Amino acid sequence: MPFMKMHGLGNDFVVIDSRTHVYDVTEALVRAVGHRHTGIGFDQLAVIETAPTADAHLVFYNSDGSRSGACGNATRCIARYLMDESDKSTLHLTTERGDLYAVDAGNGLTSVNMGAPQLAWDEIPLAEDMDTLELPIEGAPTATGMGNPHCTFFVEDAGRIPLEEFGPRYEHHPLYPERTNVQVASIIGPDHLRMRVWERGVGITMASGSSSCATAVAAARRGLTGRRVLIELDGGSLEIDWREDGVWMTGATMHVANGTFTAQFLASL
Repeated sequence: MPFMKMHGLGNDFVVIDSRTHVYDVTEALVRAVGHRHTGIGFDQLAVIETAPTADAHLVFYNSDGSRSGACGNATRCIARYLMDESDKSTLHLTTERGDLYAVDAGNGLTSVNMGAPQLAWDEIPLAEDMDTLELPIEGAPTATGMGNPHCTFFVEDAGRIPLEEFGPRYEHHPLYPERTNVQVASIIGPDHLRMRVWERGVGITMASGSSSCATAVAAARRGLTGRRVLIELDGGSLEIDWREDGVWMTGATMHVANGTFTAQFLASL
């Protein structure tokens, strides 16, 4: 079973291309490959599948084996791979999140439209009807859906938050029946944010595309920034632009290596 290793700003992925040969990607396989000592290690695993009306269909898994409806950085990495393969500069991709469109932004950068944000409590989803702009949680975070749930805290200094303790406390908050990604963000300037992220089912990651989109939307809704911002993450920067047609995310990608899982490894599952 061949695979690729990619990352977007240190947010790393194992990618399995299942278009010409369909591979059986089980929860046991995902968890085994995701182990950073006895497998390969990743924040998310992505599977590329054929799509009848699009260039490809993408399926995402977290390192604990759970499914993720969206993964922005993995989408950008795979989009770049498919563009290089096909010589196309625009792509139509489908995901559990819905239809996503990617374009070559030039200078090695790739842009993906992550779709319109989900702002209603039952779309995110939350456990009950409430204002999603300021949740009744200490710190009054903002809830946003980007195909997966997000909880964004605006703090004075994101770098000083003990994310290894802070993140899991809110990932499992009862207001989020499907758990949530947790972001802490600081305002650096009118259109400049510093953000760190705890991803549900993963833990601390160096970057997160959907979290960056959710944080940009939350900051704009609260009047802290405009709708186009630069977000600094632990692994680098993303440009987020909340337009009428959706939330566009632009940044760098890296295709690190190609490999093959051995029969011995697969037999051990």
